[in-house]
Amino acid sequence: MQTMNISLPEPLKEFVADQVGSGRYTSEQEYVRELIRRDQVRWAEEHVEALIKEGLESSEPSDFTADDWKRIRAEGMRQYLAKQSGTDS
Repeated sequence: MQTMNISLPEPLKEFVADQVGSGRYTSEQEYVRELIRRDQVRWAEEHVEALIKEGLESSEPSDFTADDWKRIRAEGMRQYLAKQSGTDS
């Protein structure tokens, strides 16, 4: 695992310390890793949504139902997250 050092202004440093002190996280590193993971998921969701929107706007009307699109979106997210985590299957 690589090391990365970051500098935070005092109010942010105190906020991170409070999060760790609350017992939700065992260390500052765990807290930051969790924030990055959440951001990865958020980015992936936005990316998939943009691709779906692009596809919908550029194609002929289809017979797909809302449930079809939910399944397609869920599978796309599963594949994207698996690829990001290195467990591509």
